[in-house]
Amino acid sequence: MTGHTILGGKVHVYRRNGSSLWQCSTYLAGKNRRVSTKEKALSRAKDFAEGWYLELRGKHRRGEVKNEKTFRQAAKQFMREFEALAGGSRNPEYVQGHRNRLRVHLLPFLGQMGLSEITSGVIQEYRIHRHERGIQERGKAPARSTLHQEMVVLRQVLKTAARHGWLGALPDMTAPYQVAGKVVRRAWFSPTEYKQLYTATRRRAKKPKSERYRWHGEQLHDLVLFMANTGLRPDEVIRLEHRDVTIVEDDDSGETILEIEVRGKRGVGYCKSTTGAVRPFERLCESGACQRG
Repeated sequence: MTGHTILGGKVHVYRRNGSSLWQCSTYLAGKNRRVSTKEKALSRAKDFAEGWYLELRGKHRRGEVKNEKTFRQAAKQFMREFEALAGGSRNPEYVQGHRNRLRVHLLPFLGQMGLSEITSGVIQEYRIHRHERGIQERGKAPARSTLHQEMVVLRQVLKTAARHGWLGALPDMTAPYQVAGKVVRRAWFSPTEYKQLYTATRRRAKKPKSERYRWHGEQLHDLVLFMANTGLRPDEVIRLEHRDVTIVEDDDSGETILEIEVRGKRGVGYCKSTTGAVRPFERLCESGACQRG
């Protein structure tokens, strides 16, 4: 290795064996720092190294030199771990959602900050930033659930940093001035409303306005019966494949029911239907509507 020093020995300019490009290095703020000059001529490499060092000193005086991991580095480590360890049990759309929230919102605001700089005050500034940006771009602030999901990702990144010893303690992420969210129950049909619904779909299936709509009316009627007797959400039904459903004899009740492997955001869960779902499922399969799997 060939080496030279400049600026009174504060900066080393060197070239590794087998390389045509010069490198430069210095020790600043408790850490060795190095970079390639991308120059082959020694004179130009020294000029680059001098400018690089003086710029680095200026950043250090202004407090811009980070001697710690940044939020961007912690986020990269979090996604690496999350995709490897939880990706197989989580819905791919859920994993992609985390990646998108980091890329679009969190990293542009927090990415260059050192982990110790992310305080409760900074997190509150992020909430204000998202509110103001939403008003400016769309005329309304982000929904409560949207900000909650972003806070979930932020907390997981900071927990990753703490596990690796990059962060001493997590900041308080409680939202001040926040009133309690309204507790609402998921909408549901009363027995009378459900009867009104399936009566209407059955009537339309038997007497369509046009013969060409008969098949569609029959599919809608069977889908209503299937969903009502399984309790599946619309998105879960959309993802359902034929291989996910098995007709079985229930040991406890002795009735014929469906056992369903449901793919949701938390991976695969299992569902038992009532007997009322069996015949609609069979008719859907006979019509070819459930042969996607």
